[in-house]
Amino acid sequence: MLFRLGSLLLGATLALNAQANPAKPGGATTTDKTGANAYSMPATNLSFEKRLDFSVGNSFFRNPWVTAPATTDARDGLGPLFNTNACQSCHVKDGRGHPPQFADDNAVSMLVRLSIPTDGSPAQQERLRVHGVINEPIYGGQLQDMAIPGARPEGKVQLDYQTHNVTLSDGTRVELRQPQLTVTDLGYGELHPDTLFSSRIAPPMIGLGLLEAIDETDLLVREDPQDSNGDGISGRANRVWDIAAENTVVGRFGWKAGQPNLRQQNAGAFAGDMGLSSALFPADDCTPAQGCGRYPDGGALEVSDAIMDSVTFYSQHLAVPARRNLNDPDVMAGQQLFLALGCSGCHTPSWTTGEHQSPALSHQKIYPYTDLLLHDMGERLADNRPEFEASGREWRTPPLWGLGYASEVAGSQAHYLHDGRARTLLEAVLWHGGEAEAAKQSVIAMSTEERARLIAFLESL
Repeated sequence: MLFRLGSLLLGATLALNAQANPAKPGGATTTDKTGANAYSMPATNLSFEKRLDFSVGNSFFRNPWVTAPATTDARDGLGPLFNTNACQSCHVKDGRGHPPQFADDNAVSMLVRLSIPTDGSPAQQERLRVHGVINEPIYGGQLQDMAIPGARPEGKVQLDYQTHNVTLSDGTRVELRQPQLTVTDLGYGELHPDTLFSSRIAPPMIGLGLLEAIDETDLLVREDPQDSNGDGISGRANRVWDIAAENTVVGRFGWKAGQPNLRQQNAGAFAGDMGLSSALFPADDCTPAQGCGRYPDGGALEVSDAIMDSVTFYSQHLAVPARRNLNDPDVMAGQQLFLALGCSGCHTPSWTTGEHQSPALSHQKIYPYTDLLLHDMGERLADNRPEFEASGREWRTPPLWGLGYASEVAGSQAHYLHDGRARTLLEAVLWHGGEAEAAKQSVIAMSTEERARLIAFLESL
């Protein structure tokens, strides 16, 4: 078969020997927990005192926020417009979200980003530099489909799917579904006619502090925007605005690497998802046209610095579960195929973290399978919505660690890719295009046995 090229497999074997993947992908932070709570454990190397800090952060991550005024004044101020009332509602058991299943469902763990194209004016260029997008004038940067009593939700998200089949070399037909987004029941008038939409499910929370601890210089070494080595892969870092540092830095978090660090990522989620203000985001996503000032709030800063510290600590120290079945012959063969396909050109297997404010995260050999860079994934995955320097066809490479636990944590079928369109790992692979088109075509050309081994490797992570 075309795919069976001896020189490729030889190169893959040498690469495998050079970076043999350990059972502990999160280094000393790795947990041996399995099952539904595999993503919810603290870093194993945390001290007893730091585990208490982790538990405090977990309580603010898990428990719902309420409308103001309330006797629960540490967690009041929800809304007036929001998508959910608790972080855990989106990141179910600290795992990935999913698109709405039925017509009457709130999106909950899937949100819809909104923006409009720039008009090129100096004011909008400055906004792009700091915010990365130009928000929709009335509805802001995110559609919020829930509201406190007395306020109107912004609208309702409805997803339909167009399907098409991909036929593999062995005759297997795989159905892929393309989401079709409709926003109905608009609460504040018509959307801008040029509104850009991007559906995003919540990503898993594991290992985020380790990704934050990778030195920026190490990330930038991986950039190859002009594909100077001719491998067809041209990853580049997103450059985003760090609010606290008042400077442009490398983005790491979010589906397009639009946030520089976990504190800002969390603050942005509090503001956009729950309508809660903080020192980094003193205003929520409500616009003047929506008149949100007439509703009660929880004070000038609804998320105090102390609460933000706790939630950030929690999100930094969720452990990555240990790999399974490393010595299974099919898994080992699948790993060689993964390398031979060139998948590691984006899904970089290993890193060593640098110095971090948390000793538990510092100087760890980790295996996240990501380069944290932007890659052109082709027109079929494009949302056509730029974000900072990311184009409408580019996405940050998602980490693969913990993939084998996704369905266990979800308690049902897991969903993959930025909008949850893929219901299986094979579907996710078959949606790849752009820089990954050649690898995808090789997967289509594989034998049944080879493809099963590749999936077995991914499920071992």
